[in-house]
Amino acid sequence: MNGSWRWEYQRYDPKSEGLVESLCALGNGRFATRGSAPETPADDIHYPATYLAGCYDRLTSTVAGRTVSNEDMVRLPDWTALRYRCLPDDGPPGDWLTPDHPALRHYRVSLDLRTGTLTRRLLFLDAEGRRLGVTHTRLVHMGDPYLAAQRTVLRAYGWSGRLEVASMLDGDVVNAGVDRYRALAGRHLVAHRTGVNAEGVSWLSCATSASRIRIGIAVRTCVRPVAVVDVTCADATARQSYVLPIRRGLPVVVVKTAALYTSLDRPRADPVRSSVEHVTHAAAFPALLASHRAAWQRIWAEGGVRAAGDTGRILRLHAFHVLQTLSPHTAQLDTGVPARGLHGEAYRGHVFWDELFVLPYLDLHFPETARALLMYRHRRLPAAREEARRAGVAGAMFPWQSGTSGTEETQRLHLNPRSGRWLPDHSHLQRHVGSAVAWNVWQYGLATGDTGFMHGSGAELLLHIAHFWADTAVWDAGLGRYRIRGVVGPDEYHDANPDARTPGIDDNAYTNVTAAWVIARALDLYGELPAARRAELLVQLGVDAERLQGWEEISRRLYVPHHRDVISQFHGYGDLAELDWDTYRARYHDIRRLDRILEAEGDTPNRYQVSKQADTLMLGFLFRPEELARLFRWLGYPLDDELWARTVAYYLRRTCHGSTLSSLVHGWVLARQQGADAWEYCREALLSDITDVQGGTTGEGIHLGAMAGSLDLVERGVVGLKAGADGLHVDPVPLSEIPASAFTVCYLGHRDVRIRFRPGRLGVRVPASLHGPVPLVLPGGRREHVAAGQERWFRLSAGQAAASPR
Repeated sequence: MNGSWRWEYQRYDPKSEGLVESLCALGNGRFATRGSAPETPADDIHYPATYLAGCYDRLTSTVAGRTVSNEDMVRLPDWTALRYRCLPDDGPPGDWLTPDHPALRHYRVSLDLRTGTLTRRLLFLDAEGRRLGVTHTRLVHMGDPYLAAQRTVLRAYGWSGRLEVASMLDGDVVNAGVDRYRALAGRHLVAHRTGVNAEGVSWLSCATSASRIRIGIAVRTCVRPVAVVDVTCADATARQSYVLPIRRGLPVVVVKTAALYTSLDRPRADPVRSSVEHVTHAAAFPALLASHRAAWQRIWAEGGVRAAGDTGRILRLHAFHVLQTLSPHTAQLDTGVPARGLHGEAYRGHVFWDELFVLPYLDLHFPETARALLMYRHRRLPAAREEARRAGVAGAMFPWQSGTSGTEETQRLHLNPRSGRWLPDHSHLQRHVGSAVAWNVWQYGLATGDTGFMHGSGAELLLHIAHFWADTAVWDAGLGRYRIRGVVGPDEYHDANPDARTPGIDDNAYTNVTAAWVIARALDLYGELPAARRAELLVQLGVDAERLQGWEEISRRLYVPHHRDVISQFHGYGDLAELDWDTYRARYHDIRRLDRILEAEGDTPNRYQVSKQADTLMLGFLFRPEELARLFRWLGYPLDDELWARTVAYYLRRTCHGSTLSSLVHGWVLARQQGADAWEYCREALLSDITDVQGGTTGEGIHLGAMAGSLDLVERGVVGLKAGADGLHVDPVPLSEIPASAFTVCYLGHRDVRIRFRPGRLGVRVPASLHGPVPLVLPGGRREHVAAGQERWFRLSAGQAAASPR
């Protein structure tokens, strides 16, 4: 049952508890805690965990006779743990009560999106007829990025007696949240020390085993009625136990306030001392809750996307999780976009290309956060240049999976759960991640006009990535074109040509077209720079001006394969066999992970025209139809609406959507074409995590790219909002299921520009400021502006604009 601002689960189901824990996680952009029950340790059902942005560690394991090294986002000590049980007047104490206890009679979990709080209500009825009500309220403070708190209220109904309550700070944790990783080493925390100071604050000190990040967590536990505490400190766990009277009208209240510091923080300080001092002086729970709510009110004012009905509720949930992972606090950190949020351990917490789907939203709402995420890439530019050098090419080759250092963290083996076999993993050949970084740099510049960044770090990123593409492309005299060979495209299913001895495919259309775009934009930016900056960059790149200008020829002559009057996903794609889709659907029903199915049968998707997710069609996500046609003309290829429509239809029939991003892209592209099935794909993108369409993956962490992409679908897709150097462009796509929406954006220094979209109408309100009017480019190229301190409405249908100040 879900309200406008509330997400609820009204019964306890062990099978869905992992999903609930992920979707009810709380965070503030610095750290997050899964929405787990505080009564339970980690087991096959429950997985309490806290994760800190940028906290990684590396361990080695033996897999299939090989030693492999993996860097993981580290599961941190559990600050939420709380146990309680009824104590009889005589005899042994009762069982510790948990959601799995047979005495449980009622269970409800409620996530309040407006205030960023999680409430869990339980009612127990034991064999003696005693009813005990329990209410937990948890927050991870959005105003103070170091604090979290949990209040537990226990009420007796119709009886009186005693309760034993144990508050624990548990550091005996391992990374074990993903079944297929459990054969790998997961004990990242070492050198534990615990204690409880004279004020009753428990503390825990530990460090990551290889990266040597020092971690300090302190928990202040306050109980009412006041009781004598029994303290037990083991190597990795601090425990405070209380025996408390309880009766009707005298509830037991336990408040745990936690502070988390690490050696990653600046300025440097002792993490334990900092956490103890911070939690000692932290406000009481009511004041923390009030300041936390106020912080969320500001976040929602800047980042909310409003739409009607179920769509609007889901969009709000998606925004909530994006903002918990990447909040304004993220702007102070050295962290990228973790593909599964700070919600679980899938993908090892690594940074992929998902920022391609996330930064368009952040550019328009939290540009400082977007800039910080681009700086994460810039700080790893030296590592990307070294990766390129090792590959024998110039420029910067960004890794498919990134973590701490910016080196390639993609695993070289992966487990197929269907066959139980460990297989070679060649996904590190997805070089297109560099184009995603470059695209985000360019879009950020258009949205913000931040010339300081664009002329500085942005120019370095763009030009070094362009240098990589220019040096990677090889001339083919027979084709009269440049080619990019030995890569893997976004599809991921095709990592080699059939029967090839070496991995990689040639001339992936998405890779080649985006490479051409990157080189062209890099040259555009280079031409805008002051002469001294241009000279400095030429030295950095190790090229002269003549060589740099030669890049344009490469950009114009990259090869884009075609077959059967459609754009080929890669060279030779049209020669592959057709799959008997009906047979596989009848046999397996769910064929999203067709790669695993085929491998378990002794086959491979490399033999077939099948795609895991949108690949060639990703071009329609990045570029509007007129932009894509212009880009193909730049390359010397025709692209009209008919060719693109044939291409879309061709791949729709050959894609099994094994990624949550696939439905999003297909829905986006079809909406632009006014396709009849557009909403079917958009709806699947909206529901992918909340219904766990991939069968258990949401419990391992949310899919941040799909969530942010759904917000972008409304703003950039349906409303057609696009930041340009000449103004905010609006080119709506009517989608009856999302007829209206509202949000605020930042543009060229303006903040809180209010956009309201209605069928055939657009309202724009610009707050009073010194930045002057906001220019608009409406359908048909009509140019308007809205002055600071003014609101105007425009008709978007044919004819004259109906605009009036308010």
